[in-house]
Amino acid sequence: MKVLITGNMGYVGPVLVRHLRRRFPDAELIGFDNAYFAHCLTGAPTLPEALLARQVFGDVRSIDPGLFHGVDAVVHMAAISNDPMGDRFARVTAEINQEASVRIAQQAQAAGVRNFVFLSSCSVYGVAAGPPRHEDDELNPVTAYAASKIGTERALAGLNGDMTVTCLRFATACGMSDRLRLDLVLNDFVAGALSRGEITVLSDGTPWRPLIDVADMALAIEWAATRPAERGGRFLTVNAGSDERNHQVRDLAHAVAAALPGTKVSINTSAPVDSRSYRVDFSRYAELAPEHQPRVTLEGSIGRLVEGMRGMRFADAEFRHSPFIRLQVLQQHREAGRLTDDLVWRQGAEETVA
Repeated sequence: MKVLITGNMGYVGPVLVRHLRRRFPDAELIGFDNAYFAHCLTGAPTLPEALLARQVFGDVRSIDPGLFHGVDAVVHMAAISNDPMGDRFARVTAEINQEASVRIAQQAQAAGVRNFVFLSSCSVYGVAAGPPRHEDDELNPVTAYAASKIGTERALAGLNGDMTVTCLRFATACGMSDRLRLDLVLNDFVAGALSRGEITVLSDGTPWRPLIDVADMALAIEWAATRPAERGGRFLTVNAGSDERNHQVRDLAHAVAAALPGTKVSINTSAPVDSRSYRVDFSRYAELAPEHQPRVTLEGSIGRLVEGMRGMRFADAEFRHSPFIRLQVLQQHREAGRLTDDLVWRQGAEETVA
């Protein structure tokens, strides 16, 4: 089996590559990434990319169609990956997350790729009061990031051909990785507890968030990359996560505090209403992928984060301004002249990367 993974040098990539290598030891795994965050390592003893057959560097906006030759499955993760970055770089978000994604799917289909996996997001539900959102419910994107995911899903649904396409609407990611992100709600809370002994909840704590550990994301991607068309249809959009991991933000904060006794929880009860609050129904995924259901509990995700961050001697009380915040990294690249306003590497930029 030959698998092309775009965006492999981000948060999910190292965990996914390790999982696929373990599950398919003889597979030819190829990474494609522009290396914005290649240096954001968390004390890994070896580069995660050592498990790949090949690492290709490049921009998904200009990927070589020849790279898809002989590929069985494409896992398309490359994206401007969260709401703050999407808001700051709205036009680039549309270019990378939607326009390039659709073009890559078309190239994959033309090359005879069997399975195409697109990493979408439950954030497409936006403000969603009432019962948990099902895949067929009305969408309500409130950010450029969410809008780009919906646009791509709709374009992929219109592809004609034999390629099996799976859009995984993932719950909010969490958990430990060799390229950790701390701009994710649970990861942020663990970082605050470890570095300051305090968790600061920026909202009033009532918004709902479904969570999925990055290890369980890898499990879902494995399923989607090998899914036969008769298991869900040639084109499938599915919420990826578990009903048990729909949580209110305040409950996440208290769960972290319980795991790290002595941690103070500070909730901003006067904060304006958070525009991202949704519960999600994951029953379709449970029916279609019974052997690939999430296995990591909330307590398990917290425990893995605590162990991993203690292992890297994490103690940065100003972590929200650190390289583990993706928007900070992009801004630092731009301020140093390494990236253009369109997030393209300047010629010779590699000479200035610290």
